[in-house]
Amino acid sequence: MREVARADLVEVDAAVSRAVVAQRSWAALPPVARADALRAFARVVEAHVEELAQLEVRNSGHPIGSARWEASHVAQVLNFYAGAPERLSGQQIPVAGGLDVTFHEPYGVVGIIVPWNFPMTIASWGFAPALAAGNAVVLKPAELTPLTAMRLGELALEAGLPSGLFEVVTGSGAVVGQRFVSHRDVRKVVFTGSTSVGTDVAAGCARELKPVTLELGGKSANVVFADADLEKAAASAPGAVFDNAGQDCCARSRILVERSAYDRFLELLEPAVQAWRVGDPADEGTEMGPLISASHRSTVEGFLDGANIAFRGSAPGGDGFWFAPTVVLADRGDRIAHEEVFGPVVAVLPFDDEADAVRLANDTIYGLAGSIWTENLGRAVRVARGVKSGVLSVNSHSSVRYWTPFGGMKASGLGRELGPDAAEHFTETKNVFFATD
Repeated sequence: MREVARADLVEVDAAVSRAVVAQRSWAALPPVARADALRAFARVVEAHVEELAQLEVRNSGHPIGSARWEASHVAQVLNFYAGAPERLSGQQIPVAGGLDVTFHEPYGVVGIIVPWNFPMTIASWGFAPALAAGNAVVLKPAELTPLTAMRLGELALEAGLPSGLFEVVTGSGAVVGQRFVSHRDVRKVVFTGSTSVGTDVAAGCARELKPVTLELGGKSANVVFADADLEKAAASAPGAVFDNAGQDCCARSRILVERSAYDRFLELLEPAVQAWRVGDPADEGTEMGPLISASHRSTVEGFLDGANIAFRGSAPGGDGFWFAPTVVLADRGDRIAHEEVFGPVVAVLPFDDEADAVRLANDTIYGLAGSIWTENLGRAVRVARGVKSGVLSVNSHSSVRYWTPFGGMKASGLGRELGPDAAEHFTETKNVFFATD
């Protein structure tokens, strides 16, 4: 057990003030100096991957194998965006009577609010490109999972980043997060979390005329056509929804199957679900650990009231917020077919044809991720263009690569993270005209 301080408004303001001072010097550095500093930060993280992974097991209950990947991912993201400072090129625009050029100017201080489901990785998606662009960062980890963010803040100092440049402030969203929104010196906010809270963050930022990036909820569809490799689609489906115990905005929590293949797909899916290994996160063979809290487990259980459960996997008993992977046969009007469960529960629904598949995939307020399984290239292109989601995969469930854009449509958020342009999203464009006549 470890106690973590809850910052009050005075402490939040002090952190922002330190960040303001540090940012001025950081932005004035030559781009190569900022690049070198970020590479040094990456090297220190690489040297502490096992420590960070073990800490994440205690922090969030992630299986150790997943936690090692997440810690390594942070270092990879830092290395990738270490290349950005020297590539933030403006433009020279032809004009009459002079020379016109643009510059990418950092916002100043960026406030980043991180959720509890992927504490390290999502933090790095914000702080790495923000720092690369010349900003300072104040980071608020989730109250349930602050430990790895706090350690990353310490490692940044060990790597030689200036004091105050990367501030980690622990505390409640009502105090710390809200102050990021209202503080005049926090010039951009990045929020990952629920759509309801994200709406409030966006409204607060709008009142301050402050830009915001939001990555919110999801109800992603895994669309399986009859011509697909059904064995491969069924074998991969558990990992697409039960990874991190389903506590993933990208979880393919709806499996839509062409009616002619529906029964066969379920036959193939059942042994794959029952083979999914749920257990002690410290065990090397574990694929899924417990849910984050008792209250969240109760919320997930509520989705099964009256549900038509087809089959379930297994989970340990005893201490821990365990939940067995569950497959539900759903109708289109069911709550579980529309609302985000955020747990290891998947709804399976049949569809009739290509048009019906697109219509059903879009029958949700969300639009974050999704998968399409078919051997027909033309169909894959048509369905990918028709489904309103920000990140789609064909014959795959891969949603996130740090070198490609990530983000949602509709109620799944605003803006994009990751990819080659992420650092630019932490800058404002300044246009300067030089008269020569």
